Amino acid sequence: MADEKTPDQASETVEDNIRAKEGERLMKYIRDDMYVITLEIGGKMLSSEEFAEKIETLGVQGKSSIAFVIGGSIGLGREVLKRSDYALSFSKMTFPHQLMRVILLEQVYRAYRIMNGEPYHK
Repeated sequence: MADEKTPDQASETVEDNIRAKEGERLMKYIRDDMYVITLEIGGKMLSSEEFAEKIETLGVQGKSSIAFVIGGSIGLGREVLKRSDYALSFSKMTFPHQLMRVILLEQVYRAYRIMNGEPYHK
């Protein structure tokens, strides 16, 4: 979760510094054995069914620890992007990270419903 404040009309250098600082903080929580999915505007967009298949495939491959990383409005730092195993996008729009956490949680829940052959709202 990003919580650095970006000043209005910040220079690229200031934004790079903010991303780097956020990246350092985020990397402390990412273990070597984790499969890292970064949420990025430029990432791959998946349907709910495709997302469920992605999670299920990871489980079959033995990747049981998945870290989802939600960046701030100016994106993620280079170190986090380099560590990312998969870039996922929910939209080309920018959402507040607090709202994105709820959307992500709902999609993970929906994915497990799909994987278990249970009904889910379309």
